Amino acid sequence: MLPVETLDQISRRFAFLEARLNEGPPAEELTALSREYAELRPVAETVAAYRDRMRRIADAEAMLDDPDMRELAEEELDALRADLPELEQAVRLALLPKDAADARPAILEIRAGTGGDEAALFAADLARMYQRLAEARGWRFEVLEQSQTELGGYKEFVASVKGEGVFARLKFESGVHRVQRVPQTESGGRIHTSAATVAVLPEAGEVDIQIPAEDIRIDTMRASGAGGQHVNTTDSAVRITHLPSGIVVTSSEKSQHANRARAMEVLRARLFDLERQRQADARAAARKGQVGSGDRSERIRTYNFPQGRLTDHRINLTLYKLDQVMQGDLDEVIDALIAADHAERLAELEP
Repeated sequence: MLPVETLDQISRRFAFLEARLNEGPPAEELTALSREYAELRPVAETVAAYRDRMRRIADAEAMLDDPDMRELAEEELDALRADLPELEQAVRLALLPKDAADARPAILEIRAGTGGDEAALFAADLARMYQRLAEARGWRFEVLEQSQTELGGYKEFVASVKGEGVFARLKFESGVHRVQRVPQTESGGRIHTSAATVAVLPEAGEVDIQIPAEDIRIDTMRASGAGGQHVNTTDSAVRITHLPSGIVVTSSEKSQHANRARAMEVLRARLFDLERQRQADARAAARKGQVGSGDRSERIRTYNFPQGRLTDHRINLTLYKLDQVMQGDLDEVIDALIAADHAERLAELEP
């Protein structure tokens, strides 16, 4: 049975928000109320649909005692109960605690791992894959930092991704991505295995992470392009070191002012992610049965080019559509990961 008291609370809160917004609250209250209303609306609508179904079932059951209406009532009950389990499941999913960061933009970081030049080329392939995904979903994709190799690969690639539900859909991409293919640099046609790491961090604002000036050291340096080309004549590149954590962030576009802002944006995201990880670790330690650590050192996915196969090891999902995936068609994988996460969290709530 679904928790009636919880359903009542949601319905009452949604009705209050609707009434309060119709009253025309002051500007300082309007933003917070509007955000809560938008977040609660799909939950309240799902709850309302479930309660309406339960009311109609009760009305039909009441007609079973009437001999003239019994047959009609039984037919109606069969129809009303047919998809009731799916409706109950939809309510349970709607009631799951939301990740407060889901609606945030994200900082996407890709780094070449084991495999030398081939790993850097794979990192570049991943960067293009995510950029195409962003384009398909109408997200804004802005490159913040990139360190290219002479062959066009990336030792490191950092981008900002903004749009609706960005972090909610990208957060499961964090981890080690492994590729199996014949490298461009291989003349013998042998298949090599290399890897790249992906980190997806929720973007943090100054209100989330406040960084005292004494906690950072800012260095300026001469920026250079790929392979030492296109050297700037001004010292515009910025390197920021967060002294307490040792985190170092660089940005090397043409504007020193923009570089500083971008580097601080990435630094806040990394510190915010560290704090989220610390809180998650504390919750996990307090829980007996931890279900997966989310450790980014774990290999999460393999891209096998000779077989056109993608395998996500966390959910044992295999797709033979690697070409489409590399073009940014990741929805089937991401949807499966979200569904698996929902199932896992629902199982944790079971008594």
